[in-house]
Amino acid sequence: MIHWTEAGQERSAIWRSALGAPPPRRVVTADDRMTADTAYRLACEGTALLWQGDFQNARQLLTAMGRRCKPAAPGAGFHRYRQARSQRARTLGMLLVPFAEDHVVPLRRAPDVREACAEVYGAEAPPAVGQLRELLGLIGAHEWRRKGVYVPALEARVHPHHGVFSPIRGEYVDLVARAPLPEDRRLAFDIGTGTGVLAAVLARRGVRRVVATDLDRRSVECAEDNLARLGLDDRVEVVRADLFPPGRAPLIVCNPPWLPAKPVSPLDQAVYDPGGRMLHGFLDGLAGHLEPGGEGWLILSDLAEHLGLRTRADLTAAFERAGLRVAGRLDVPPRHHRPKDEQDPLHEARAAEVTSLWRLTT
Repeated sequence: MIHWTEAGQERSAIWRSALGAPPPRRVVTADDRMTADTAYRLACEGTALLWQGDFQNARQLLTAMGRRCKPAAPGAGFHRYRQARSQRARTLGMLLVPFAEDHVVPLRRAPDVREACAEVYGAEAPPAVGQLRELLGLIGAHEWRRKGVYVPALEARVHPHHGVFSPIRGEYVDLVARAPLPEDRRLAFDIGTGTGVLAAVLARRGVRRVVATDLDRRSVECAEDNLARLGLDDRVEVVRADLFPPGRAPLIVCNPPWLPAKPVSPLDQAVYDPGGRMLHGFLDGLAGHLEPGGEGWLILSDLAEHLGLRTRADLTAAFERAGLRVAGRLDVPPRHHRPKDEQDPLHEARAAEVTSLWRLTT
């Protein structure tokens, strides 16, 4: 629950956060008369603002508060970059909006967000209060889900759900699309499937049966939805599991989170892997799930190496400890714009980044 005082009366409502943010301890009401400087100061002090004015003015206020958040300087390094992003998220998360029943936002000029919210919270919902920043994220995720992301390797669109990493960085998909398949194409495992895009690529390339796993419930639902849209649900089975399904396969594919650091939201879990848990879990279990003569494909960016979070020696030592050898490797540089942005705090590391598909055998 979230509590505040309004017109001398104590009020409360259900706290809503799909990202697991805790409810703020101090809440005051705010409307169109509040200036950006005042809102930013209160938010930095830990006081949340429950908006009661015009919805579009709240969006403008959030943008103005964002301009006042101090970014990490170019070359500041990974930890300062993460610290600045975390502080920004906390500050902007202090601007709140009310929800009436069934996801209606009872503010002037508020959009109809019922469909976007129902995809995440369920069709029916009691009155609540949540972060405006998160709501705008839900609206954006709804549009991604509705329109989809075109994947050249599939010549089709993949539709990411809220909280599931979108395959907008296509280089890792292209690596799986062009790596030489083993002769035995009866079965493949896709570990940590997310949207199901890699499982779909394998099926389209001629693997007769794919078992795709993910521990996250939203990812399982997302993958099932995408594979049905692509007409591949008869060849790809999606299973909710922590890493491997039972049995062995001649091909096992995994694209784990690339950075061994703590995620601060569910979406971060596609990028940040505390202590390299998923990476090492995949490597340590691979030999026990590969058919004799089979291959494990590890798709991994070396950004962590350029950020000083992991060394190449650490990675190859993990291969050796798991009883694996490298049969080959395919590399591709990133194609997104960020390596060219010299103002990016991580520019030097991003400019040197390479994504690799490691072909591992026992």
